[in-house]
Amino acid sequence: MCVSVFVMGDLHLSLTANKPMDLFGGVWNGYVEKIRQSWQTLISQEDTVILAGDTSWGMSLNEALADFRFIEALPGKKLLLKGNHDYFWTTVTGMRRFLAEQGIATLDFLHNTCAVIGDKAFCGTRGWFLENGNNEAGDGGKVYRRELLRLRTSLEEGRKTGACELIAVLHYPPIFQNFRCEEILEILKTYSVRRCYYGHLHGRSLRYAREGVIDGIAYTCISADHLDFRPLRIE
Repeated sequence: MCVSVFVMGDLHLSLTANKPMDLFGGVWNGYVEKIRQSWQTLISQEDTVILAGDTSWGMSLNEALADFRFIEALPGKKLLLKGNHDYFWTTVTGMRRFLAEQGIATLDFLHNTCAVIGDKAFCGTRGWFLENGNNEAGDGGKVYRRELLRLRTSLEEGRKTGACELIAVLHYPPIFQNFRCEEILEILKTYSVRRCYYGHLHGRSLRYAREGVIDGIAYTCISADHLDFRPLRIE
C-alpha cells in the first residue's frame, strides 16, 4: 500500500463564520469548492494531510464545527497545527474530546509532539514574528519563547523515534523577505532539518516568500492560495 503525505496551510474556512477572503484577490473566489475538488482528486483514504494553521475562522469549537465536518468528509487523515487565526484552539485534550463527541474521527493535532509516517517524522508548531510591536520584552516575546520551546519539543520527539529524516512544518515563515528568525533557524539546523514548509502569507505578501535551499534547508511556502488550493505532496 502506497501512503502519501500532503501539506497545505491557511484554508481559512468560514462555513459558519462570515469572514470573506476576497480581499486577498480573486483567486479566493469559490475557494472552498476548489479545495474540495483538488483534495478529492489527489488524496486517498490512506494518505495524511498536514494542515499548517489558520484552518478555520470559527471563534469557538462550536463555530468551527461546520469547517471540521467539511474536512472530515474529505479523504485521508488530517493533522492540524495552530495558526495565528485559529481562535477556536483550546487544549489538545479538550479539542480531541470535542471532535470525538461529534463523531469526527479523521482529525487530530500536531502540537508538542511529532507524527511518524513511514520512515519520516513530521514536526512543527505555529512559530511567531517578533515585529509590529511583538517585542521580546512584551507579550509577543512570551509567545515567541513558548513557540521556540514547542518546536524543540516536537523535533526532540521526532529524534527519539529514530526516523531517518525530521521534516518541519510551521505556520509562520521562519525566513521572509529580509527577515530571519535566527532562533528558529538555529533550532532547525541543530536538529538537521533539511525541509521546512510554512504558510501564513497571502496575496501581495506572497511576493516576499523565500523558497528554495537557504543555508542547507529547503523552504517551501504552502499557503492555500499559493498552491492554488491543491494540497502539495511531499512524500
